Amino acid sequence: MKITVTRDVFKLAQVFTISRGSRTEAQVLTVRVEDGGYQGWGECVPYARYGETLDSVTREIEGLPEVFSRAELQELLPAGAARNAVDCALWDLEAKKAGKPVWQLAGLPEPKPEITAYTLSLAAPEEMRAQAAKNAHRPLLKIKLGTLEDMPRLEAVRAGAPEARIIVDANEGWSAEVYAALAPHLIRLGVELVEQPLPAGEDAALIGMERPVPVCADESAHDCASLPGLRGKYDVVNIKLDKTGGLTEALKLRDAALAEGYQVMVGCMVGSSLAMAPAVLVAQGALVTDLDGPLLLAEDRAEPLVFDADGVHPPRPALWG
Repeated sequence: MKITVTRDVFKLAQVFTISRGSRTEAQVLTVRVEDGGYQGWGECVPYARYGETLDSVTREIEGLPEVFSRAELQELLPAGAARNAVDCALWDLEAKKAGKPVWQLAGLPEPKPEITAYTLSLAAPEEMRAQAAKNAHRPLLKIKLGTLEDMPRLEAVRAGAPEARIIVDANEGWSAEVYAALAPHLIRLGVELVEQPLPAGEDAALIGMERPVPVCADESAHDCASLPGLRGKYDVVNIKLDKTGGLTEALKLRDAALAEGYQVMVGCMVGSSLAMAPAVLVAQGALVTDLDGPLLLAEDRAEPLVFDADGVHPPRPALWG
């Protein structure tokens, strides 16, 4: 079995800003696994928030043994970007060898399109209003917030897109006091969900706090081992393959979270259609699907995912799975 890792850069359609900083391009790692004349591939987005870099993730992948199974991979690498790309490449490889789609190999129902959120970058209120007005035709908008001056931004987005459904992502940017002050206004402005309002290490403050809209764990939730630490704090779990370490653990986390009474959101880092493709399988029936990475790019893979009025469609075999 031969594994190769390459770096790819995709330009963004516009500057993308969250509470932790801005970017103009998506830097990803593409992993190819070759065996018996077949090739499977996957993509990951190393994330500095979790101590990952392009170099460190590449070293993890290149340090793998020459032969291993997908089951063995779960023990060889920790949850994170490196395992994600390899795991998804192995699923793709298995599908090509078997001549069957991944959803069949995984024992899943045939996937259908899922309506996805479209993310509005953090900016000045008037700019966010303009972004909202431009995208008011989209059924679900996700607003990046996480500062002390977010009320004018919320008001501006609602004014720009009066009919759109809205969810909010604070990216750990609020304190308990700021969130408590904003919470009543989330209801007034029709916000349906707030994602990671407090820093992961400080989210115990959510225990016993009134949650007028569902609160979703993102940075606080990685894999199945994260679930016990969410009790009493969150209502929804955001599953991202770069956090779970691939499709294998993502499917386990979805089932475990639902069994424990959580609802599920399926999200993404800013990457290409190859990174989103496996996540579409996890997103089936999710409360919120947030797989808009390719919509934020100025360029994409040669066989991109299809996005239309029905949402994001399952990948075609030429892309993945």
